[in-house]
Amino acid sequence: MTQDLIHSLPWIVLFSPFIAAVGICFFLMKSPKAASRLALAGILVSLGGSVALFLHHSAHGGLPVETAYRWIEIAGLGVDFGFLIDRLSLLMLLVVTGVSSCIFFYSVGYMKGDTSFPRYFASLSFFAFSMLGIVLANNFVMLFVFWELVAVSSYLLIGFWFEKPSAADAGNKAFIVNRVADFGFVLGIFYVWMLSGIGGEARSFDFTQLSSTLPGLSAKGLLSSHALVIASLLVFCGVVGKSAQFPLYIWLPDAMEGPTPVSALIHAATMVAAGVYLMSRCFFLVSGVPQALEWIAGIGALTALLAAVLAVAQNDIKKILAYSTISQLGYMVLALGLGSSTVAMYHLTTHAFFKALLFLGAGAMIHSLGTQDIWEMGGLMKRMPVTAITFLVGTAALCGIPPFSGFFSKDEILALAFEHHKILYGVALFTAFLTAFYMGRAIWIAVLGPQRPIKHAHSHGHNHDSETHGEAPLIMRVPLVILAVLAAGGGFIGIHEFILGEHGHAAPLKLPVAAMSIAAALSGLAIATALFGRKNLSVDPLVKRLGQVYTFIVNKYYLDDFFSALAGFFQNAFAKVLFWFDWNVVIQRGVNGAAGATSRVASLVRRAQTGRVQDYAFVFGFGFVALVYFVLLRA
Repeated sequence: MTQDLIHSLPWIVLFSPFIAAVGICFFLMKSPKAASRLALAGILVSLGGSVALFLHHSAHGGLPVETAYRWIEIAGLGVDFGFLIDRLSLLMLLVVTGVSSCIFFYSVGYMKGDTSFPRYFASLSFFAFSMLGIVLANNFVMLFVFWELVAVSSYLLIGFWFEKPSAADAGNKAFIVNRVADFGFVLGIFYVWMLSGIGGEARSFDFTQLSSTLPGLSAKGLLSSHALVIASLLVFCGVVGKSAQFPLYIWLPDAMEGPTPVSALIHAATMVAAGVYLMSRCFFLVSGVPQALEWIAGIGALTALLAAVLAVAQNDIKKILAYSTISQLGYMVLALGLGSSTVAMYHLTTHAFFKALLFLGAGAMIHSLGTQDIWEMGGLMKRMPVTAITFLVGTAALCGIPPFSGFFSKDEILALAFEHHKILYGVALFTAFLTAFYMGRAIWIAVLGPQRPIKHAHSHGHNHDSETHGEAPLIMRVPLVILAVLAAGGGFIGIHEFILGEHGHAAPLKLPVAAMSIAAALSGLAIATALFGRKNLSVDPLVKRLGQVYTFIVNKYYLDDFFSALAGFFQNAFAKVLFWFDWNVVIQRGVNGAAGATSRVASLVRRAQTGRVQDYAFVFGFGFVALVYFVLLRA
């Protein structure tokens, strides 16, 4: 492979989905089949380029490789458009393009018959382009541009069926909540840029330069620990929004209003993974700042626990998986806070496999049955055996049952917590128990339980034959099988070792921690089996057993109500204060006051314009005498 081609591969990987999106928008909006083929070609070219980069650097080494082209040049400020290829970005490229390719193929079957089929694939391709830009960016500014493009594309996809008010509201909610977080993020970017210039150094947004400059400044005593804490937590604001951490996780469950393949893409390989990837990319900021790490670990553990509890009381299969995603993201952030970006990325990778599998499996059920309610499903081992078996594989991986992939990556996080913080370890272990419990509940009701009548079938915007409840089309089943293989065997393909590099070795399995993890998972599944494994079950036994606690959980801790009240305060009470200030100070005293003063001055000045010659002669004479007197007095 020639060097010119190697240098061109990042451009090809990045812009192939973008070219597909532009081509669909301009030429193929009335050709659904051609639009899907162009979108598939775009993502497959990106996948091929990512694999070629991986193979080349695996064979020849030479990482990291950075190429940069001057993009913005202002006095004192230089920003590049550049690519940083290292083990972190290579792994993420393979995850994004690989999982996205499965989802693109699956979407052809899932969205068949939708009236906006080309628009869907244009938005999906633009989404992939935006995420790849984040992965390849070599500096904060370029990353932030693509960060916001991900927000735009997610808005288009979450609100794809905008005819439904709930879908339009969900798109708005995701966009607005992320803008709140990104305000802190952009402050963090410029604060880091400012800190990089302390001591006479050239200020920079470049990750490679910052990773050497900031620790050096800190070692010399020129950079205080408090400054790094502020910078770290401001940048972490972006993670809280994108990766749905407490308290800004509220947008993610509502994002289920989009098509199910979009949910799989957002939850597995793109949007929510961007936050964890960002923190791993700039881990040099927090790695030596214990105060920031404590906050990050605490928020991660709290998010993991709160989301797992919420998943217990959900009846919508997509929302169960949505809260599960929030909980698993909490695990990843916990790993970051415990000081290991490697372990966080390991779990991000395996999670991409099994969570994409679970969402696509749920999508196949919804596509066939026309309902998202788990209490209207059941009997799927006979009706949809491929979907049911692959869903069970994804469930085993999510619950951390060995030898499935989720066991290995989650065990690394639990081992970290056990070593560094026993309280957070307890929280993480209990969350593992809850994960197994709510997934056990879901599979016993929706998959293994008896077939139940469907009361509220709906089409989700595409054609649906309510009389046919069989297996999904082949183009939807093949991605399920591929992802099931990855979810089952992902722990054996050396992901952790690849991230660590040639001289790194994965930590040996800690048997006590692994045993406790397996015991927690099996206990959760056992209790779920005892409660929900009965064939004649028609109502949720948790409603009666938990009582008011169940109501509290179903209402999502009333966090949404709190944020609505807060928004109402700013819209009403605070707005009234601003209105009073605007009317009485700005308008009455400012605008009208200036107009009144002008009118009064004009009234005085116009008295000098009488039109009588005698008055003008008098003023002229008086002025002449005053001038002569002034001159003589000065002399």
